[in-house]
Amino acid sequence: MRIPAVVSVVFAGCLALASQPAHAAPLSMERSLRVVAEVVEYECTTDENAAETQDVKINVELTMPDDATAGQQMSIAWRGTYATGSELRAPTDGLSDVKVYAYAAFTGIENLTSATGVSELVSVAAGQIIPLPQTGLTLKTTSPNAGTATVRPAAVNIGPSPTAPVIQCEVRDATTLTTYTLDVAQDAQTSPTPSPDGTVAGPKPTRTVTATVTASVSDAVSDAGSDAGSDEDGLEQDAGAAQEVDTTPVGGAATGGGGEAGPDGRMYVLTGLAITLAACAGLLLRRRLRSR
Repeated sequence: MRIPAVVSVVFAGCLALASQPAHAAPLSMERSLRVVAEVVEYECTTDENAAETQDVKINVELTMPDDATAGQQMSIAWRGTYATGSELRAPTDGLSDVKVYAYAAFTGIENLTSATGVSELVSVAAGQIIPLPQTGLTLKTTSPNAGTATVRPAAVNIGPSPTAPVIQCEVRDATTLTTYTLDVAQDAQTSPTPSPDGTVAGPKPTRTVTATVTASVSDAVSDAGSDAGSDEDGLEQDAGAAQEVDTTPVGGAATGGGGEAGPDGRMYVLTGLAITLAACAGLLLRRRLRSR
């Protein structure tokens, strides 16, 4: 009775041990999709003597981002350690207040070529090993477009600024390096929204309406010259006026007919002038009679 119990315990223990690699395998596979780790050979030259070179080997590990998006800054983790016996050493004059600049190269997405990371300031005596950042570097860049890019380790430079390197280390046989993919997603805020029928809705066209207004001109001539009888107190009322009304459409300019008016316009002008003169003559005559 005891033998089956012992056998069952041993079987359960073996099953538990066998199940651990099965759970670890997917995690290792997922990590391998995002991490690049390989020995990269560099040829390093100094600005003092370009003919003198150093052969340097660095174990470079790149960690790809999982959420790269077009138009937004992305970060790639860079970690480098020297291969034993292939370290980079300072030139004969040493180095003072310089930085380590690491790069990654991209292909496959237009206008996305490289990412750059920079270390803190370091100073190294002549002939000493130039230390690589122990915590690694963060290589930053921004892709203007979505798509799939291939990534590989690139140059490592030493100097006070990226545009003034004192030591330049270029990759030997860059085409032999393992390349890994980086997917850059489209920004949801800038992507076009499809319409229900499956087409992409573009900007709405602007509708322009041109309205033509025709003005109607009405001329009114007021009644002129009516006499009112005089009362006991000798009050008299004179009346006589001529009025011409011009109607101008809203937004138009009142230009007037003037000498360019047609035959109908001149007739109205002459009629108004005759009535005005008659009214004035009547008023003058009445004033003389009243003065007598």
